[in-house]
Amino acid sequence: MASDRTVQGLAAALREGERKALARAITLVESSRADHRRDAVALLETLLPATGKAVRLGITGVPGVGKSTFIEAFGVHLVGQGHRVAVLAVDPSSKRSGGSILGDKTRMEALARHPAAFIRPSPTRGTLGGVARRTREAMLLVEAAGFDVVIVETVGVGQSETAVADMVDMFLLLLAPAGGDELQGLKKGIVELADALVVNKADGDLKAAAGRTAAEYRNALRLLHPTGAAWQPPVLQCSALKGEGIAEIWATALRFRDAMERAGLWAERRAAQARAWLWAELTDSLMAALQAHPGVKKRLAALEAEVAAGKLTPPAAAETLLADFLGR
Repeated sequence: MASDRTVQGLAAALREGERKALARAITLVESSRADHRRDAVALLETLLPATGKAVRLGITGVPGVGKSTFIEAFGVHLVGQGHRVAVLAVDPSSKRSGGSILGDKTRMEALARHPAAFIRPSPTRGTLGGVARRTREAMLLVEAAGFDVVIVETVGVGQSETAVADMVDMFLLLLAPAGGDELQGLKKGIVELADALVVNKADGDLKAAAGRTAAEYRNALRLLHPTGAAWQPPVLQCSALKGEGIAEIWATALRFRDAMERAGLWAERRAAQARAWLWAELTDSLMAALQAHPGVKKRLAALEAEVAAGKLTPPAAAETLLADFLGR
C-alpha cells in the first residue's frame, strides 16, 4: 500500500464485495507500520459513506458457555434469512509468541463455508480489555463490503465487555445453566451492560436448570433496570447445539432496534460509539507517542526499576515521564 491510487482501488474492490480485498483491508488497518496507518486512515475516510447500515451485535460470556457454537447457529440462521453476516472474533494472543491461540474458522466450520458469511479472528496482541485495537475499523470495512449484521465476540474476560459494549448497538450476555451461587458470582456490572441475556444449553439434562437460571436472572433484572425505560432486557433460553430458540433471539434484536429508534436512542448510541472510538484512539495514540519519545525512552527503564524496588512511587515516576514528554 503506497499510493492514493492503490487505496482507491482497494476501496472500489471492497465495495464490490471482493473477499480478498476485504481481507487485505483488514490486514492493512491492523498493521502498526506508519505508512500502513496513513493508508488505513485514507481507506476508512473513503469508505465512511458506505458504512453504518449494519446491525452491530456484541456477544460475551465466560469461557465454556458455548459462544462459538451459539454464534455459528445464530449466523447460519441469519444467512438462511438472506442476511450477510460478518463475525469479528477477538482471538487472545499468546504472551510468548504474540500469535493467536484460538482458530475461529475451525470453531465455526459450517458458518465459515457459507458464501454470505465472513469470519475474521483478530489477535488482541495484549490490548487492554481483550478487544483488538482495530476491531472498530474492521467493523466499518465489513459494513462497506455489504455485510448487514456484524457480530463481535469477546473472550469474556477482564474489561472486554465494557470495550465491546462501547462499539455495538446491542450487547448480548450468554449464560450457562447454573445454580444460585454462580448467579451471585457474576459481576453486576456485566449484567447491567447487557441488552438481553441468553441462557444457552437449554436441552437434555440441563433444560430444567436453564429454566431456573432464566427465572433467577429475570428476578435480578427487576432490581437493576428502572420501570418505564425504553427497553427492559429480556432473559431468553436457547440450545445452540440443536438450533432451538435462535429465531427468537434475532426477533428480539429487531424489537430492540425498533424500541430504540422509537425512543430516539438508536442514533444516540451510534453517536456514543463514535465518541468512545475517538477517545480510545486518542488514548492509544498518545501512549504510543509517549513510549516513542526520546526523553521518555531514555529514563523509562531506570524509573521502572525504582518503582519496582519501592524507591519511587508510580505517580512520581509518571509525573517525571510526562514532564519529559511535554518538555516541562
